[in-house]
Amino acid sequence: MGLVYFYEKLKNMNAQQKAGNYFGQLLSAKAWATDAGLFILRLSCALMALHGWDKFANFYDGIADWPDPFHMGTAVSKGLTVFAELFCTLFVALGLFTRYALIPLIVCMLVIVFVIHAGDPLGEREHGLLYLFSYLTLMLNGPGKYSLDWLIRKS
Repeated sequence: MGLVYFYEKLKNMNAQQKAGNYFGQLLSAKAWATDAGLFILRLSCALMALHGWDKFANFYDGIADWPDPFHMGTAVSKGLTVFAELFCTLFVALGLFTRYALIPLIVCMLVIVFVIHAGDPLGEREHGLLYLFSYLTLMLNGPGKYSLDWLIRKS
C-alpha cells in the first residue's frame, strides 16, 4: 500500500468521490501515512547535523574545556560526538543503515541529557530529550518505506 495503490484507486473515482476519499485517506492511519511520517521525522532529525558540523568545523576550538565523561580524553570525546551528530545523522536522514546509525546518536543524547546536563533544569535538557525521543521512535519503527534501507531490502 503506497502511493501507487492510492493513485490507482483515485484514478477510478469520479470528482466528488475523489475529494471526499482524499481527505478521508489523508486523515487515516494507513501505511503510506506512517511511512511519510517516519520520513518527515528522519528529516527533522537531520537538523542535528548543524550541531555536528559546527563542532567539526571548529574541532580544536575550546577542546580543552570539552566534557570528558568517560575519561578517554577530550579529543576522543569530541570526536565521538562529531561522529554521532554529523555522520550518523546524515545516515539517518538518508535512511541508510538507520538503526545502526541511531545507536551512537541515542548514546550521545543519553550522555548529554543524563551526564553532562544532569544537574541542569529540564529547560536546559529539553533539546536533547526531544532528539532522544525522536531517535528512540525511529529505532522502534525503523526508517519507513521512503528510505535507502527499504530500497536495498526490496532489491
